[in-house]
Amino acid sequence: MPKTVDKEEQRRQIGAALLQLVADRGLDEVSVRTVAAATGRSPGAVQKYFRTKDEMLTFAAELAGERIEHRMAEVNTALPLRQALRDLILTTLPVDAERRAEATAQLSFAVHAAHHPGLATIRQQVDRDIHQALAAWLERAGHEANAAVVADAVIALSDGLALRMLYAPQEQEHLLTVLGRALDTLIPATHGTTPRLRE
Repeated sequence: MPKTVDKEEQRRQIGAALLQLVADRGLDEVSVRTVAAATGRSPGAVQKYFRTKDEMLTFAAELAGERIEHRMAEVNTALPLRQALRDLILTTLPVDAERRAEATAQLSFAVHAAHHPGLATIRQQVDRDIHQALAAWLERAGHEANAAVVADAVIALSDGLALRMLYAPQEQEHLLTVLGRALDTLIPATHGTTPRLRE
């Protein structure tokens, strides 16, 4: 009986291998041939799922964004707002091997997106989705007046810390302290209590 091939699963395996290849060796090392070697496939087998390098990059960028969004969805929104936002930012920071690989790939994609409209479109949509979700959280927590501005600041804070942690991992503990102080400024306690995010 012929073996059933799950096309989407095969594409995801190839996308995951590409993300790891970018993290280990850089975007310049990505090609149909190198990704094929990393997955134990022939270049022809990879091209059954992705005809070009650009198609692979686009799919891998979407996969990286999907992983981050899944981790964000797991943040406990019943926590006090400041703690929930800290946990949310931590889902994007390179604080372990898996997230370091993803952050390295994301940074590489961000640079490449400056000259690749397809990747730029994907990143802009992910940014919009994250901003919308953050602003909605903040509004429900009582920050209606400046929810959009705080959401922008949280995203900028996350991006900046991720970059610093990639090239200066020895500063991770200090940078996490910086994160806490920044959140104290962005989300000050109100009348001695801390607002909570609500579903």
